Amino acid sequence: MGKDVIVACDFATADETMAFLDRFGGERPFVKIGMELYYAEGPEIVRALKRRGHRIFLDLKLHDIPNTVKKAMRVLSGLDVDLCNLHAAGTAAMMEAALEGLTRPDGTRPLLIAVTQLTSTDQEAMERDLLIREPLESVVLHYAQTARRAGLDGVVCSPLEAERVHAACGKEFLTVTPGVRFAAGQDDQKRVTTPARARELGSDYIVVGRPITAAEDPVAAYRRCVSDFVG
Repeated sequence: MGKDVIVACDFATADETMAFLDRFGGERPFVKIGMELYYAEGPEIVRALKRRGHRIFLDLKLHDIPNTVKKAMRVLSGLDVDLCNLHAAGTAAMMEAALEGLTRPDGTRPLLIAVTQLTSTDQEAMERDLLIREPLESVVLHYAQTARRAGLDGVVCSPLEAERVHAACGKEFLTVTPGVRFAAGQDDQKRVTTPARARELGSDYIVVGRPITAAEDPVAAYRRCVSDFVG
């Protein structure tokens, strides 16, 4: 899997999602299905998008005791998604259990990545709300290294941290980076950059939502992202 733009389909219904994707004609962008859409429509939305030919990042961010996550991943492994995730804060034991559950009897499985710190989190919030007083970048790197030792394929991090994650964990360790904007506006995201800068910093995949889905011409916005990030 090479560099790519993943479109965050953060819609409330399958109808909205299909109407949006119909605008792309024969193009089949890599899409992210998050909590809102999955909880509204269930696994059928995954099956429907797979039938259309989309690659899918199922973004449910599991975080529970190891046995519960293992059983949940066993269910998700049957959906034939390409990429799924959990929270690195759930510990190495949870991540190892997730891998066990996700791996099918024939040894195949989707890629599994761990969320380090959400791109809506900054140093102040991390210290105030989570009582983590280490530098945020150090926390991200530690979580990434723990995920790598647990056998995961990569992490979700800010593009601003991708270069250091690769330096610490290897070039083959994936960095999937939300927090990408065309310009300076940040909305609820804190650690953000542009598609072109994310490419320079070594992101493997950028996850882009509102700059594409809320654009006047989403297809043009998507193509601009691809041009700026993939080349």
